[in-house]
Amino acid sequence: MMLFDIMYPLFFIVFIGVFIYILAGNISQWHKNNQSPIIDADAKIVSKRQHRTTHHNGTDNIPHSSTSYYVTFEFKSKDRLELCVKGSEYGLLAEGDRGTLKFQGTRYLGFERNRNE
Repeated sequence: MMLFDIMYPLFFIVFIGVFIYILAGNISQWHKNNQSPIIDADAKIVSKRQHRTTHHNGTDNIPHSSTSYYVTFEFKSKDRLELCVKGSEYGLLAEGDRGTLKFQGTRYLGFERNRNE
């Protein structure tokens, strides 16, 4: 019984600490993106990927999944940047497409294909 009296509050404190750490990181990234300039740069799409996560809701025990979509852009300098995009945008982008990437920090704002290709 004494072990439970120690472990329960410790687990609760660790859980709250991890939650606050993740929340602070997300707020920090959001603020950093807002302070970054909006950049338009010539880029090429070099790869696309999806990341699917599955989790169970405790009440109905039915698995639920969500998918995140990522696109890697390469600039003329050969630097690369991977950005998270919406699923509706992901389907419209193809590897090899060239155009103008618009982004702000780690925030994807859009991609306009070159008309002459």
